[in-house]
Formats: sequence, C-alpha cells, structure tokens
Amino acid sequence: MLYPELFVQLEKARWSLEEDIPWADFDASRLTDEQAQTIKMNAITEWSALPATEMFLRDNKDDSDFSAFMSVWFYEEQKHALVLMEYLRRFRPDLAPTEEELHSVRFEFDPAPPLETLMLHFCGEVRLTQWYRCAADWHTEPVIKHIYQTLSRDEARHGGAYLKYMKRAITRFGNEARLAFAKIGFLMASSGRSGKPLHPTNLHVNQSLFPNDTVQSRLPDPDWLEDWLTSQIRFDEPWEARVVGGILRNLSSLFDRVIDTPQALNRYRKELIASLKDAEPVLNSTV
Repeated sequence: MLYPELFVQLEKARWSLEEDIPWADFDASRLTDEQAQTIKMNAITEWSALPATEMFLRDNKDDSDFSAFMSVWFYEEQKHALVLMEYLRRFRPDLAPTEEELHSVRFEFDPAPPLETLMLHFCGEVRLTQWYRCAADWHTEPVIKHIYQTLSRDEARHGGAYLKYMKRAITRFGNEARLAFAKIGFLMASSGRSGKPLHPTNLHVNQSLFPNDTVQSRLPDPDWLEDWLTSQIRFDEPWEARVVGGILRNLSSLFDRVIDTPQALNRYRKELIASLKDAEPVLNSTV
C-alpha cells in the first residue's frame, strides 16, 4: 500500500493555518481590489476538491489504498480554500465567498475511466503548481504572496503522490495504463497551443448540465480564469513551458524512454495503440 508512506511524507510537510502564515505582516497598501477579487475566485475554485473527491471515491471503490489517500488530498485541498477565505475574512470581508457561492461548485461529475482521471489530476497538479508560483510573483501584498507559495508547494507534493499511483498502475495494468497516461498527457501538454490551457476545473464533466458543467462556469465570474491567466498574472509561454516540461519529464521517467515533446508523446501513444491491437488476436485465441 502507498497510503501509509504518503501519509507520513505529507504529514511532515503539513503547515499550520495559524502558526505558519505570517498574518501580522499584512500590508493593506499593497493589496488592490483586482487582486482581492482573484483571491475570492481561487478560494471558490479550491472548494471544488469536494465534488472531485466524491468522484474519486465513487470511481475507485475497488481501490481502498487510493481511496484512503483521498483523505489526505481532500483535507489539504480544502485547507487551501480555507486559508484563502481566512485571508479575505481578515482583510477583505466584503469579498469572502458566501456558502451559496461555495456550494455552487459542488455538483456531480459523470463517471470516467479511473486511469485517465488519475493522469488528468496529475497534470492538473503540475499546472497548478506553476499557476500559483506565477500568482505569488504577481501579487504585491506579502501575506498573500506567502500563501500562494505555500499552496504551490502543496500542489507539487500532490503531483508526486499521484505519480506514485501511476507507477503502481503500470505495474498492475501495463500498456493499458501507459496508453491512458499517454493519451491524457498529450492532451494536457498540447492544450496551451490552443489558447486554453486545460485543467480539471475548466473541463466539462456532466453532460446533463452542459454547458454549465465546468467548475469555472459556476463561479460568480465564469470568465475569471482566462482573464487571470492572460491579463493579470500573465501566465505566458515561458511559464507554460514549465508545465509541459514537468509533464514530459515525469512521463519519460514513468515510461523509461525519452519523451521531450508533445509530438514524441503522441508517437508513443500510437505505438501503444498498435501494440494493444496486435495483442488482441493472441488474447482472443487463448479464450
């Protein structure tokens, strides 16, 4: 089981809301209204770990190890929402999210293949690590800069935990797992070129609610994420390259081969499809 090991690792890195956030360093003159609004949107977005956890537990009901890990992931992600809300409660209470605004991002996600969902969230953690680093650079108020740096480190650790479960999946499922990871990895590593970097919070997840079936579509400002990335924190090509590089480096290690571009990943994906097709007659002949 991976859960006991991951629990110990993440427990050692755990930070305290009261003791590790330098609340006394707040400087009101360095917080703009624009910046405060983005903190509210991020707080609500982080709250969506609630329906994501419900999805993970439902779709991984046969995997008690991973489901147990969700107890840690869910706790830490909800603490991200809480620390951002606490910041607003202390310093901009007029912008603190309401319970209704938080509850609006709790909705059911359609069932999805667990391996693809695992890869999707691994990529999401890699991307969010860089988004929050960029946000920390953009902000000028010292307490919120510290908070975003703290959250970024958490997201990086979460990505590492997901990677361990991906390694376990390859041991168990072989090329089936590799194909699922290559498929989603190519999609996520290529998304920036389309002008819409993909993240679990801006993907459609409930066909019956379309088009209001993304987390972002249910925020008070559905256009916030794109504006935040392009015109506020300015998550530009060098930042996007860090995301793509992180995905490809980890997949190179996972697949034990050099994959240095999305195109190389796509070629590998096609190789996996061909190998699985070639294996089908063999499997059928043994039935």
